[in-house]
Amino acid sequence: MPKMKTHRGTAKRFRVTGSGKIMRGKGYKSHILSKKSPKRKRNFRKETQVAASDRRVIARNLGRR
Repeated sequence: MPKMKTHRGTAKRFRVTGSGKIMRGKGYKSHILSKKSPKRKRNFRKETQVAASDRRVIARNLGRR
């Protein structure tokens, strides 16, 4: 059986923490920023955890399990 390859697009968008959580960046932060509050824009900088329903597919694309 050949080795599983990492999906490079997925590898650039997600990262795995030490405890095994899959983190992603937030969307809606690139344009039309004038109507968004400073607090909202600041919170776009933070990463957030991937939804449970998406975790299995992303983990497989990252070459895990």
